[in-house]
Amino acid sequence: QVQLVESGGGLVQPGGSLRLSCAASRTTFSIYTMGWYRQAPGKQRDLVATVTTSARTNLADSVKGRFTISRDNAKNTVFLQMNSLKPEDTAVYYCYAANLYTTYTYWGQGTQVTVSS
Repeated sequence: QVQLVESGGGLVQPGGSLRLSCAASRTTFSIYTMGWYRQAPGKQRDLVATVTTSARTNLADSVKGRFTISRDNAKNTVFLQMNSLKPEDTAVYYCYAANLYTTYTYWGQGTQVTVSS
């Protein structure tokens, strides 16, 4: 019964910052990749950032230089530090976890991030 629980979403003004956290519990497999995807109303769910066990990261071009992803392997927790937020960052952010070959994949329930003045 793997569970991913996100926290840290909210309302912030343009230029502000938020820090998202996601903790995986009840894992029965070795998590290789953790990360974040986001989905705005009427749009597809897109990659924001991922990080592997060895700390290799991938970030969407739209967030490079503004967002930083990190993880605590011992606690199966991933973080997303979001700086210089823009209105176009507004979306539901979903935590993601998978093993090496993605034979096991899990999604969190999502946390709302709204960037508005």
